[in-house]
Amino acid sequence: MTAAYFTAARREFHQSLFANKTLTVSVAGVASIADKDNETSRKISQSILVQLGMPEPQMKPPPQTAGAAFEMAVARFVKAAFGRCGHLRPGDWDTQCLGSARRVAILSQFEPYSHLAALDQAIRANPELLTVLGNAYSISPDVIVTRRPEPDEAINQYERLVDQAAATRTIIRAANQPLPILHAVISCKLTLRSDRAQNARSEALNLVRNRKGRLPHIAVVTAEPLPSRLASLALGTGDIDCVYHAALDELKVAVETVGNDDTRESLDQMVEGQRLRDIADLPLDMTV
Repeated sequence: MTAAYFTAARREFHQSLFANKTLTVSVAGVASIADKDNETSRKISQSILVQLGMPEPQMKPPPQTAGAAFEMAVARFVKAAFGRCGHLRPGDWDTQCLGSARRVAILSQFEPYSHLAALDQAIRANPELLTVLGNAYSISPDVIVTRRPEPDEAINQYERLVDQAAATRTIIRAANQPLPILHAVISCKLTLRSDRAQNARSEALNLVRNRKGRLPHIAVVTAEPLPSRLASLALGTGDIDCVYHAALDELKVAVETVGNDDTRESLDQMVEGQRLRDIADLPLDMTV
């Protein structure tokens, strides 16, 4: 029987990580996502790569290169997979990997963050404001999903819902405002160290605090192999919607095979507590 689309797309995503050298293994057998100084990390990482199809030994790319390649792979997967869900969440959608285009005021190009443009201009004109405001408005996402506002012809497709007398402020009407609407912000962290986890949380909290409207989906995608490090980001609520693992099914098998009781318990807690899901869950979660 032919595999379902998401099963095949997930497999293709993993193959792309091998092809762009995001997932590699050294001559010594250490996976690129492993902490070489941590035995448990090395064992779990190796098990994951064996399940995915261990590549030939090769040089590990620089962290910046691997991180950018991971972002691009995640963006391509989300764009293709979310695009298949139009019957669940209709709209005119776009997925972007911002990469080198990231800058402080990038989100001012989208609703509900357009007001940040005025704030950025004020700070440029008066740098002393930065000492008062700090970096609470600084948001530089990796991957974003946006929706274009709808023309009245689309809104009134089945019956006349709007005219010039009502609904004159809602951002979904192109007649009211032209900017794309931010639907999801996806932070990509190939692996997690304490500083990377904190950066993701800070960015999420800034998204929460600075919006003027409905909060976008806020997700983190990672290939981190250690449950203890995943827990530093996945546990707790109020900032990130959910953490998505690049290969959760393979991680579960690896932890069950080479992990200890603590790592098994920690991973089960995150999965059963709906704080850690597989990347294949992400596009469908964004339809909710």
